[in-house]
Amino acid sequence: MAGFGLPNFGQLTESFRKVQQIQQDAQELQKELDDMKIEGKNADGRASVWLSGNQQPLSVRLDPALIHDGAQACESAMLEALQAAYTQSITTMKCRMEEITGGLNLNLPGMGN
Repeated sequence: MAGFGLPNFGQLTESFRKVQQIQQDAQELQKELDDMKIEGKNADGRASVWLSGNQQPLSVRLDPALIHDGAQACESAMLEALQAAYTQSITTMKCRMEEITGGLNLNLPGMGN
C-alpha cells in the first residue's frame, strides 16, 4: 500500500483501465441501441410502434379496422403501443448498461472502499 492512504500505482492504473473500457463499451452500446428496432403493441395487437433503443420513433402500424373504431380508439391504442415500446426500450438500455458497468470496483480512496 502506498503512503498517506493512497492506492498504489498498480491499483490506480487498473482503475483507469476499467474506466476506459467502460467508456469504449458505452460508445459501442450507443451504436447498438441506435440500430435496434423495438416494437411495442397495444393489448389487442392492432397498433404497433417501433422505436430505436434510444427511443427514437421509427415507424407506426395501425390495423385498418382500428381506424373504423374512431379517433378515440386509435389514440388510445397508439398511446398504449408507444408506452409499451418505450418501456421495453428503457428496460433494454438499462440491462445493457448494467452488463457494461456490472462488477465495477475502482478501489479509489474516498469511494466507500
